[in-house]
Amino acid sequence: MAVKTILQAGNDLLYRKSKPVDFRKDDVKSLMKDLRDTLEDFMKRKKLGRGISGPQIGVMKQAIYIIEEGQHLSFVNPRITKRSREKINVWDSCFCYDVDIFVLIERNRDIEVEYMTSDGELKKEKYSGPLSELLQHEVDHLNGILSYMHLKKPMRIMRRTEWESHGRPYIV
Repeated sequence: MAVKTILQAGNDLLYRKSKPVDFRKDDVKSLMKDLRDTLEDFMKRKKLGRGISGPQIGVMKQAIYIIEEGQHLSFVNPRITKRSREKINVWDSCFCYDVDIFVLIERNRDIEVEYMTSDGELKKEKYSGPLSELLQHEVDHLNGILSYMHLKKPMRIMRRTEWESHGRPYIV
């Protein structure tokens, strides 16, 4: 098992843009395995989590691994190509805050994403609701953006214990 250390907010790497994965030079299968193993370990320990990106483990490559409703999804070099005008408010947290702080931010309800699978197959998919907001979060990581950077005034932040006492909401 290749469980990697998750970088915490304040680490300079988290604020840098990632480079595209090069299928000729980069070991995509190993990177995705490291992301999967690290995500599964975090989920087991913290009882939370759905996705992780390369920068969160110090790999500055455009790679995302998601486990959502039993699905295991890999996104290589993803680009959000369309965003709905309709917005949703979400309680967003991050492994980089040890999922201990939640911020209320706005995301697009629906998005369209163009990406490659870990096998190099080009895909274009539409996502909405929880998977849409999660992909937006992870793509932000690839661009050096953490969720707190989306805070608007008045700012809404809560600790994990308060979030749990409210029924663990994501979309509000």
